[in-house]
Amino acid sequence: MNHPEKDESKVDDYYERIKKQAESGGYHLNPDVEFTKSLIRSIIINEDRYGYGACPCRLSFGIKEDDMDIICPCDYRDPDLHDYNACYCGLYVSGEILKGKKELKPIPERRPAPAQRKKIITTTKPEITTDLPFPVWRCKVCGYLCAREEPPEICPICKVDKDRFERFI
Repeated sequence: MNHPEKDESKVDDYYERIKKQAESGGYHLNPDVEFTKSLIRSIIINEDRYGYGACPCRLSFGIKEDDMDIICPCDYRDPDLHDYNACYCGLYVSGEILKGKKELKPIPERRPAPAQRKKIITTTKPEITTDLPFPVWRCKVCGYLCAREEPPEICPICKVDKDRFERFI
């Protein structure tokens, strides 16, 4: 049996945690708290269902490797914020929307179709030779770069896990 007060407490805790993370990284959550919490409820449902917080506004495959690009915060958040002042689902917004200077508007989907994503994933990058003592890792969400043997456990900028990094150089 579900306990609504326990579920709401989980939503409230999640909201406070990501709000703090967002603000510390220079991001803003949607100021419509009820809307934002409804998105969080859906992320929590996806975490319970799949074991990871897939974007609530996109169709998940239920296979983490196929959904890495849409685990919240998704790989498309920053380009959407830049181009449209909000991410696809509206969880993250620009300062202009936060301050009421701009309105939240529909955002076109930029996630490639499944066949195109497979093509992108399987395309190999040209080998770059460098004299760097360590590989350079890039966070696929925020673009943070670091040179070390392995990527950090958690991105210091956007707080995503190690598995969201790719070898850049």
